[in-house]
Amino acid sequence: MRLLDFTTLDTNQLTLVLSWRNHPKIREWMLHRNEISMEEHLRFVESLKSRVDRRYFLVQREDEYIGVIDFTGITGISTEIGIYANPDMRGVGEALMNALIEYTRSKLKVTTLIATVFTDNERAKHLYEKFDFVETNRTAYEKREMIRMELYQ
Repeated sequence: MRLLDFTTLDTNQLTLVLSWRNHPKIREWMLHRNEISMEEHLRFVESLKSRVDRRYFLVQREDEYIGVIDFTGITGISTEIGIYANPDMRGVGEALMNALIEYTRSKLKVTTLIATVFTDNERAKHLYEKFDFVETNRTAYEKREMIRMELYQ
């Protein structure tokens, strides 16, 4: 499994990631569900170069790109995580979670992972539970209920 930092991706890889992020199956579970332009996407990736509290990766398994993992709000003890799979693939969630957890243990060395998921996103909720995340809070966002889940390492 290879983690390719967004700041080092070539044009084809950046275009692929943007197409995934704008895919309806992915967008429906995002906080900001608007379509993102290439210009916005490139600005965002450029901004990552000067951020120490955020890291985004395209995940490659053998010769396939299987999804994206990200870390935001990185502190010495915790990070918020995000994950989405290549919308044309099924069954890669566990591989993405394993890559995410391995990175937090080996590189970030944080003790708490925080995931926020819409309550009706059963697949994501089940994946987090499978990796021993526990619900710690519920909030509302634009009339949708969200669950905060945490994993303590």
